[in-house]
Amino acid sequence: MIHSLFLINSAGDIFLEKHWKSVVSRSVCDYFFEAQERATEAENVPPVISTPHHYLLSVYRHKIFFVAVIQTEVPPLFVIEFLHRVVDTFQDYFGVCSEPVLKDNVVVVYEVLEEMLDNGFPLATESNILKELIKPPTILRTVVNTITGSTNVGDQLPTGQLSVVPWRRTGVKYTNNEAYFDVIEEIDAIIDKSGSTVTAEIQGVIDACVKLTGMPDLTLSFMNPRLLDDVSFHPCVRFKRWESERILSFIPPDGNFRLLSYHVSAQNLVAIPVYVKHNISFRDSSSLGRFEITVGPKQTMGKSIEGVTVSSQMPRGVLSMNLTPSQGTHTFDPVTKMLSWDVGKINPQKLPSLKGTVSLQAGASKPDENPTINLQFKIQQLAISGLKVNRLDMYGEKYKPFKGIKYMTKAGKFQVRT
Repeated sequence: MIHSLFLINSAGDIFLEKHWKSVVSRSVCDYFFEAQERATEAENVPPVISTPHHYLLSVYRHKIFFVAVIQTEVPPLFVIEFLHRVVDTFQDYFGVCSEPVLKDNVVVVYEVLEEMLDNGFPLATESNILKELIKPPTILRTVVNTITGSTNVGDQLPTGQLSVVPWRRTGVKYTNNEAYFDVIEEIDAIIDKSGSTVTAEIQGVIDACVKLTGMPDLTLSFMNPRLLDDVSFHPCVRFKRWESERILSFIPPDGNFRLLSYHVSAQNLVAIPVYVKHNISFRDSSSLGRFEITVGPKQTMGKSIEGVTVSSQMPRGVLSMNLTPSQGTHTFDPVTKMLSWDVGKINPQKLPSLKGTVSLQAGASKPDENPTINLQFKIQQLAISGLKVNRLDMYGEKYKPFKGIKYMTKAGKFQVRT
């Protein structure tokens, strides 16, 4: 399984390494650095790199590469999923997963990694279990450990570790019993010059925060479960019941966890919530060009679009831009040629627009192609796929919990070609 793990920052420095089966030399990362140089962007580095004696599998998150080294063939998604779980665990422990934070808590990082993998094989990957094994760092605990020389390692084995539901500890008690579910959808789309959809897909997740006493058994049903076709579940979900009845039945972990993630790629199911009207033109004879864009809502079921930002990488020949926004603020970096427009909330009665002129360098030829426009936005209380939770029921406990469902749609890689 996994022999070693290297953590590499965006500058290409290995700032942390952990070995399980045997010590693998740092020189194995040279193959990774070569692939990194060939890739124009960090996200384009191949997730699997084959070397003469090893395979390097990596994920890139929070500006850090997590590179696992294996010597025998292993299902790659198994390793990649484990690396994502490592990142999520660090984020859960320290609030943020960044190089300075990991360096400051290096002892806890090593303790957690030691518990997550045993001789290279995944052992305890549930956050609840890990927090009982290794206590999360606090200022008080850090001071006490420094004075007494003790560690964050727990005194006894977690109660859930040996049970049939290892993701939930026994004897959980709360004064307020509550279960919250967030349905978050990210839409990736490419829109062509005429406004037609070239490609569109939705990556969705249901994140849960469950704080319930005892050992509750929950069922979650949907108005339109047929939308959920390509689905990945948390281990707590009873898969047979989902297959037969399309109902999620599970004993939830205690606290925050991801219940499921799903993917909707059928073009007819993906509604595009915004449109962009654009008029970007450069003349052959003149050093001036025209730039006009307007952003508006479309298929949002009456919900408002917030946090809208527009960015565009202008052609090299652009010297400066003289633009006037009807709302929000804009910046143009003459060095990187990046135009950014922070729009904010869209008012359907008065659509935001950005208009003005573009100055080209003297003697520069007309750009070969128009720039693409990238959008970011959020829509609260709307799942763009149309997914809706029908009801949440609880069995096995007598009390009545407080329940809440929240929906949100946001832009992933949303690109408009001009």
